[in-house]
Amino acid sequence: MNASGEVIGAILILIGAIFSLISAIGNVRLPDVYTRSHAASKSSTLGVLCALVGTLLYFLISDGFFSIRLILGIFFVFLTAPVAAHVICRAAYRSQVPLAEQSVQDELKDYYMENEIFEVEDKVELVNDQAK
Repeated sequence: MNASGEVIGAILILIGAIFSLISAIGNVRLPDVYTRSHAASKSSTLGVLCALVGTLLYFLISDGFFSIRLILGIFFVFLTAPVAAHVICRAAYRSQVPLAEQSVQDELKDYYMENEIFEVEDKVELVNDQAK
């Protein structure tokens, strides 16, 4: 076995474990669903990606084995985790889950208030048209 492959793989896997630990601490310590989602999506995605890249490089350098499964795992984690976090935050906001008390500004409030008014007016017009 090649010692450099083991060292590079071990360092990347260790970095991935550290990022995953930071993500777990963030999920416990942060105050609301929005900041927890940020911690879960960003740092855990980076942690899993580092661990998978470390595993891929270890097997590639040490054994000369290239795994398409690891590449697909990297691709799907990189693609799905941030999108899922965004959808969860959007659903929480639209369900009016409150922000943390420490939050300074809610930039989406005006946008959603404007659009909710139009949606309600459209629904009322639709109901009135159907009643006629």
